[in-house]
Amino acid sequence: MSKLTLGSYPHMLGFEQLERLLERSAKSGNEGYPPYNIEQTSDHSYRITLAVAGFGEADLAITVEDRQLVIRGRQSDDSDGRVFLHRGIAARQFQRMFVLADGVEVGEAVMENGLLHVDLTRARPETVVQTINIKKG
Repeated sequence: MSKLTLGSYPHMLGFEQLERLLERSAKSGNEGYPPYNIEQTSDHSYRITLAVAGFGEADLAITVEDRQLVIRGRQSDDSDGRVFLHRGIAARQFQRMFVLADGVEVGEAVMENGLLHVDLTRARPETVVQTINIKKG
């Protein structure tokens, strides 16, 4: 089976970076923890909501690395002296990555009732019409 690449389409020039982004997002894994929602809040804005019950603001880190939004969580071990008969609340670290398109900017992040909300906005692209003069050779 041959691999279909964007280079197979000669009329699509300069899309190599898009192909690399698609490969990177496919490799990032499909782990289900923590669960999250992505909602469109307007024509040019989005909100990512992660269920991070048990994590405080100090346990979370949000960074943008190479056009990827990276959300990491690590809880401190506060079980000293406590004996659990059952421990069903996840206390593990996590890392969630979201690939951002050009023009998408990360806004504010808010913790509310065990949910972490991260707002994103996409700049409206300007329509550019350019006329190229043809010179005699």
